[in-house]
Amino acid sequence: MKPPVNVDALLRPRPPSPLLEVHDERFAEHGVRLLLKRDDLVHPELPGNKWRKLAPNLRAAVAGGHEQLVTFGGAYSNHLRATAAAGRSLGLATVGIVRGDELAGRPLNDSLARCVADGMRLHFVSRSRYRRKAEPQELARLVDEADARGAYVVPEGGSNALALSGCAELGRELRGAADVVAVACGTGGTLAGLAAGLDPGQRALGVPVLAGGFLAAEIRSLQAAAFGGPAGDWTLAEDYHHGGYARVPAELEAFAADFGARHGLPVERIYVAKLLWALAELTASGAFPRGTTLAAVVTGRP
Repeated sequence: MKPPVNVDALLRPRPPSPLLEVHDERFAEHGVRLLLKRDDLVHPELPGNKWRKLAPNLRAAVAGGHEQLVTFGGAYSNHLRATAAAGRSLGLATVGIVRGDELAGRPLNDSLARCVADGMRLHFVSRSRYRRKAEPQELARLVDEADARGAYVVPEGGSNALALSGCAELGRELRGAADVVAVACGTGGTLAGLAAGLDPGQRALGVPVLAGGFLAAEIRSLQAAAFGGPAGDWTLAEDYHHGGYARVPAELEAFAADFGARHGLPVERIYVAKLLWALAELTASGAFPRGTTLAAVVTGRP
């Protein structure tokens, strides 16, 4: 029998992540303080919400005796890369079910190549089938076809009831530190857990990076599964997705480069840049009263 695996001992996370104040006149002129919660520094290969969401699932997989993980993501998924890295470190086999069967015959991009280098086996599926992965029968077929029977299944983005417990810890680290804690959202799990961990009187603000307006229902569903019902005060700031996932128009690129130069922060473009842009725009529009302290969660690095 293999000796028990200690997930935290092997992966060596470094919570709590630093909370730093930055002076930026775009906020200061409206009487708003801006803090950066540098969750990108919590782990070198599983930064920010990737560690927060994966860690509880990794512990459950190991405790359940699973030797393989299977999960889902697109061609540039940070979650796939983090899962592959975690599997390599823990000695677990990993399988990534990737959206887009047209990618199967093409050279791998840098993101998917990193997954393979870390030992992940990729299985490409059509976009129509990928959209149905939450249906129990289709999920079972996808896992079976990927030759991952018996594997521990981690959902897309790592967002499930277990993941919310890890993200609630992020909220607890920020208790009393800010009036509004803001985070970019993909699948909604980080915001759902974050809101639950904050103190009464604090508000969590999510900035969706995908178009579609589906996220509120997903967050409510995740909180019901994790906590039995609504938890914490949260809202969404829609319309800051800049055209959809992975869309980085020139104006957003310029904003991110400028913010990084001003504050010595490498700004990740798909999530963090959209978050910071939204906060700057909302501040300029008077959405936050003077005296408000904002905390922006930096969930990853470029």
